[in-house]
Amino acid sequence: MNTYQAKIGYARTSTVDQNLDAQIAALKAAGCGMVRTEQKSGATLDGRPELKTILDFIHPGETLVVTRIDRLARSMQDLQTIVARLKEKGAHLAATEQPVDTSTAAGKAFFDMLGVFAEFETNLRRERQAEGIKVAKRKGVYRGRPPKIDMAAIQTKLGAGLSPTEIAREMGISRGTVYKAKAEMLTSNEITEVPTA
Repeated sequence: MNTYQAKIGYARTSTVDQNLDAQIAALKAAGCGMVRTEQKSGATLDGRPELKTILDFIHPGETLVVTRIDRLARSMQDLQTIVARLKEKGAHLAATEQPVDTSTAAGKAFFDMLGVFAEFETNLRRERQAEGIKVAKRKGVYRGRPPKIDMAAIQTKLGAGLSPTEIAREMGISRGTVYKAKAEMLTSNEITEVPTA
């Protein structure tokens, strides 16, 4: 395999104001014959067309090289997606400033650890969310999802002769909701009634 194709560099900054020169120089020094560049912060691969092109056309045995992992991925989930694509292609990932090289045994372990880290991140997010809900409940500012109003139950009570005020009080809902259920019931009755000749 010729060296031009063996290593493909990818340099990215999140804005056009930032300079790519240092990344490009480091990637060329690492043996990248081709360096693709991007100056955008796209959250998906569709938002980073140069990276998407690399992942679409990289060959088995080739290596995608970046200076740092945060130049490549926007989140742990994003990194997992990219690494999975490289693995499918039989390609590798390496970083010049970090001990990442998936062509080695240690690098293969990195592939496996990504799933663990992603799960850890998800669990942390859930814990923080649950903790936030607890705090909000203690402060009395969290109400959760409003309970679904059982219109059929309201209509049953109306059919049994209860007044809208009684139903509203009993079910803890507004009288307006009861009137809405009553209107729906009347409309439904009008539709189902077949006029007699």
